[in-house]
Amino acid sequence: MTQHAAPNPGASSSARSAARHQGWVTGGVVFAGVLMLINGALAVLQGIAAIAEDDVYASVGTYVYEMNLTGWGVLHVVLGALVLVTGFGLLRDMAWARFAGIALASLSLVAQFLFLPYAPVWSVIQMAIDVFVIWALASRQDETRRAV
Repeated sequence: MTQHAAPNPGASSSARSAARHQGWVTGGVVFAGVLMLINGALAVLQGIAAIAEDDVYASVGTYVYEMNLTGWGVLHVVLGALVLVTGFGLLRDMAWARFAGIALASLSLVAQFLFLPYAPVWSVIQMAIDVFVIWALASRQDETRRAV
């Protein structure tokens, strides 16, 4: 048996709309935190595969932003670990995690863009996830600003 709160007849439609928007944005931040956890773990695994110089990534020949595969691997492991920790911080609703999440998702976006020749489909997927994470974290407002 579920109980639902009776709608407040005195509440204005803009207040109800703001409450719905707040819940949607908060849900977006939680989803962004989960995506950061998954994205960070997968970036660590992507970096380990690059460091191990496995046959996962093919040689791309000459490339403007050329770095050896071990360098890319180290970059992905470090960035992935930081994204993973920030995802945990977001799920625990820590204030620093929002700003760190925006910065790390931006760095991840750039890193995936530069990694496009090695894994084009996966890089585009991760770039789309990073864009959503940046949007979700940037659209959340503090409680004090919402109350005003």
